[in-house]
Amino acid sequence: MTGPSIADIQAARERVGDRVRVTPVYGSDSLSRRSGRRIWLKAENLQRTGSFKIRGAVNKLAMLGESERAVGVMAASAGNHGQAVAWAARQFDVRATIFMPEDAPMAKVEATRNYGAITELCGAGFDEAMAEAQEQAAATGATFVHAFEDPAVIAGQGTLGLELAEDVPDAQTFVLPIGGGGLAAGIAIALRALRPGIRIVGVQAGKTGRGTIADGIAVKHPGTLTMGILDELLDDVVHVEDEEIAEAITLLLERAKLVVEGAGAASVAALMAGTVGGDGDACALLSGGNIDPTLLISVMRHGLTRAGRYLVMRTTISDRPGGLVRMLELVARERGNVVSVEHHREGMAIHIAETEVELTIVTRDEQHCTHICAVLEREGYPVERLG
Repeated sequence: MTGPSIADIQAARERVGDRVRVTPVYGSDSLSRRSGRRIWLKAENLQRTGSFKIRGAVNKLAMLGESERAVGVMAASAGNHGQAVAWAARQFDVRATIFMPEDAPMAKVEATRNYGAITELCGAGFDEAMAEAQEQAAATGATFVHAFEDPAVIAGQGTLGLELAEDVPDAQTFVLPIGGGGLAAGIAIALRALRPGIRIVGVQAGKTGRGTIADGIAVKHPGTLTMGILDELLDDVVHVEDEEIAEAITLLLERAKLVVEGAGAASVAALMAGTVGGDGDACALLSGGNIDPTLLISVMRHGLTRAGRYLVMRTTISDRPGGLVRMLELVARERGNVVSVEHHREGMAIHIAETEVELTIVTRDEQHCTHICAVLEREGYPVERLG
């Protein structure tokens, strides 16, 4: 099996037509100032179904013959790929069955069903779902649509590369997330053909043993085909950790007003960390925006805390009427906004006439946090920072 050519990618663009959106490119002054270079954002998180996956899925199904469409298609996915195949199958009136892990987020399962696919939950993880999907496809004669190890899928993803070459002519460096490798491979083929002198850097999620919030690029077994292409065409591969990804998600939401998932923020995380290298303008690909709302809330709170926008602290006050009010008035005078107060009396090693209080305070920045803590300490309140 060989990878697609630039001609295959150009043909894919004609084939998918207006079923795929040409997503916008935005410049970001905030991110540019932070990184020390001009940053462009390719907002593929605004694509149909919320990610780039629709490109490869539509191209693959558009290439099926009538007999293949009559039997149907199958795929394995924990999220974005399944939704994309389901949406594409509906466009071509093809029966689609998506095999998903039993612990897949229900929001993604429901989204896949809403696009018209049959969903089968099997196994604890993606590998089990993949094995079942391939087995059932072989038994029924259905076409198995691989998420990345397929030249037609790679060519579809490569249509992003055509858009990047046309829409970001000043960019000298392109930063792409790598999971299975289909997206980065397709884009790299297109960019090397159309902009041979530019720098292409891939980004992978770091391995901590606890999983990653960038589940879209947390692939255990990258494709043999895709990695062969990337080994040849990429200038470098860098890694980002969850802390950096969380900060990038927060920055993109607050500064660019763009909601992205962990994998979608990985390119920005690498640029903010200064590990990408190269000179001149850089373009970060925001590959998807399908982040679970509860995870987004957690990421935002964590990111704001790290940025000094939340102060979480513990202190002790007099357990008498007015004791709490006096301390809260002190915080208010220093322009801190208290959003949470918790009293701890039982089980605490404190004086009988005292109570422990845990506060969450919205602040301006880390300097503001430090100032509030110093004022409280000066007024006799011992401060233990929790965040």
